[in-house]
Amino acid sequence: MKLYGKILGAFLVAFSAIHCLAQPASPEPGELYRDDVVPRIDILINPDSLEWIYENVESDHEFSATFIFNNGTVNDTVDEIGFRLRGNTSRYSKKKSFKVSFNTFHSGRKYNGVEKMNLNGEHNDPSVIRSKLCWDMLAAMSVPAPRSNHVEVYINGSYYGLYINVEHIDEEFVHSRYGNNGGNLYKCLYPADLTYLGSDPDNYKFMAGDRRAYELTINEEIDDYTDLRDFIQMLHSAPDNEFKCRIDQLFNVYDYLKIMAFDVITANWDGYIYNKNNFYLYHNTQTGKFEYIPYDLDNTFGIDWFNIDWGTRNIYQWGPSESRPLFNRLMAIAEYRNQYSFYVKYMLDSVFNPDLLFPRIEEVKQRIIPYIVDDPYYPQDYGYTFADFLNSYNQSLGGHVKYGLKPYIQTRHDAALIQLVLPDMVPVINYIQVTESGLNMPVIFHAFAEDDVELSYVRVILSVEGGDQQELELYDDGIHDDKAPGDRIWGNRMDGFSEATTISCQIAAMDNAMHSSILPCIPLVIEIGKLPSQRVMINEFMAANQSTIMDEYGQADDWIELYNASDEQIWLGDMYLSDNMGNPTKWMLPGRTLLPGEFLLIWADDTPAQGDTHTNYKLAKEGEEIGIFGNEASGYALVDSVTFGLQNDDISFGRVVDGAQEWKFFDISTPGEPNSATGYSELSAMDDLVIYPNPCYGDLLYLNAIDDISLYDIYGRLILESNDAVRIEVGNLSPGMYIIKTSAGIFRKIVIQ
Repeated sequence: MKLYGKILGAFLVAFSAIHCLAQPASPEPGELYRDDVVPRIDILINPDSLEWIYENVESDHEFSATFIFNNGTVNDTVDEIGFRLRGNTSRYSKKKSFKVSFNTFHSGRKYNGVEKMNLNGEHNDPSVIRSKLCWDMLAAMSVPAPRSNHVEVYINGSYYGLYINVEHIDEEFVHSRYGNNGGNLYKCLYPADLTYLGSDPDNYKFMAGDRRAYELTINEEIDDYTDLRDFIQMLHSAPDNEFKCRIDQLFNVYDYLKIMAFDVITANWDGYIYNKNNFYLYHNTQTGKFEYIPYDLDNTFGIDWFNIDWGTRNIYQWGPSESRPLFNRLMAIAEYRNQYSFYVKYMLDSVFNPDLLFPRIEEVKQRIIPYIVDDPYYPQDYGYTFADFLNSYNQSLGGHVKYGLKPYIQTRHDAALIQLVLPDMVPVINYIQVTESGLNMPVIFHAFAEDDVELSYVRVILSVEGGDQQELELYDDGIHDDKAPGDRIWGNRMDGFSEATTISCQIAAMDNAMHSSILPCIPLVIEIGKLPSQRVMINEFMAANQSTIMDEYGQADDWIELYNASDEQIWLGDMYLSDNMGNPTKWMLPGRTLLPGEFLLIWADDTPAQGDTHTNYKLAKEGEEIGIFGNEASGYALVDSVTFGLQNDDISFGRVVDGAQEWKFFDISTPGEPNSATGYSELSAMDDLVIYPNPCYGDLLYLNAIDDISLYDIYGRLILESNDAVRIEVGNLSPGMYIIKTSAGIFRKIVIQ
């Protein structure tokens, strides 16, 4: 079948009532990354173009090709995709790696939610499994990492061998993990050591060969490296006694401690710590912190080019002698060193435990054996035979393969266990989140907390309007707004306030060994029910307008409705409307005055020449962000914003009533007019089951079903049944994937976070 089918469903994933941060999401594999089968990918390309690609290996020129994907369940064809080589040294290998781009010739086009795919030849790894194991381990450790699977690749009908299909790290990736993609995303390649180069942000744009060592891949047109400069400057100059508070403000340090443990245990020497190479830094706009994302993990599990025994290398003196400011400063602080040790111990007991890992390795090995036998490129780089493939799991092959896969795991596991200094750690606190929905509504607190021993308490330390400190106990029992019992997400709620109120809060935790933590160092300040005296809001929008309303040129463009929710007139001419939270000045609002209660309709059509209400961007049906920003004097302060997911044709998304905090879908849209009280729950024209929000981050799931529904887990067990076709309560369910079935036989997958 062709790619272009009807896709329904939408969700609201973030808005201004959620403060600080939530845990990153982990998308389901979907059909594209299923690893219970080995899908077949066919590339059909002009033979002359293919010959040119192989003769010009340094080129990134993309040629038009046809992409065919078949995993036995799905068989899709996508025409006019971009196709080129990818990688660095692998470009000169016989078995090359390829980049597939679905949006090169069709802007914004995606396949199964992704714009690009990486088909990696894994020519250095005779077992063709190392990077796949790495990505699976990171996912099991709740580290945002690319999805992956093995695929067989054919080009123009000829078999090119077994590849690993690895999800591309781009704006789609970060949005799916963090719920936003407006921040800077840096691709960091050799020699990206995070060394301080001075106060000028442009110093960090230095070239390494024909590319920047810190290459900006989002917001390239702004090209502002101030945030990276600030982070590196902090690593360089923060005093030891201030370092914990300073780094916590700028960096998701606790997730990186997991990655440090992963790099050291799997011998990922080609990353930041040893080779100052192969990682991404994303400036998460929701938290203000950088996230570290691993990249390119084939040189692991004993693959070696330095004559180093990675299996026995000391886990505390693992890096090179030269400076690695991030790694070195974290390891120099006892609290972080102990938490790193905790994650090493976790790996040795679970994802890197030979008793658990070896069966998984055998399972994957047996699945890929048939695709190695006939792989014409597998022998061409190092002369490997099929017998070498089989032997590589249990013995060294010489050269750069110093260890067999399983012997490396066993050696590393045993050596690290001996070297490990059992941690005497303080509690880890991360992912603090405060959710409030306005006056007279409860305030809900969440925080992730864990320790090497049992926690005796996790609490919110708060102050209301600057008054005396109060304490609110948080729980991990599944009944206090804390997700599933025992999942280390602690929660509770407090009663709301009848009038505008400011609260400040921190999270405190203590373990049974009397070690304690309190974060953030500077309390969060939450203003409840307080709106600026002048407030213009995003009131309704439509990201898939087909026929609902036409602009003055007779075109069905996407639109955004603004609303003056204040009692005063508001001048818009020095404010901005953007679809990129990292680029607040992307489009200036027209020089008009908006009266109290008045609406203004903006056409998001990327044709600013058509008038001052036509933006220089379009809305993405698949989901993105919209933000209103203040003038330069305010520092381009965020006035209002909404982050949304996949939208339906001719269905708008707006506030239930003008200026309200709750949002709803509207089958009868009201562009430029007051929002109707009717909406999603009364949709009658839809011919399919639509569910929102999906993923679900709260307690309630809303449906437009007209039939009874049943909810099943992924094992087919009935979880609940409901005669209420409008909403169901899911707040006490464990995070994961579920199936909804209507009595009419419609099935839909949902994800509960």
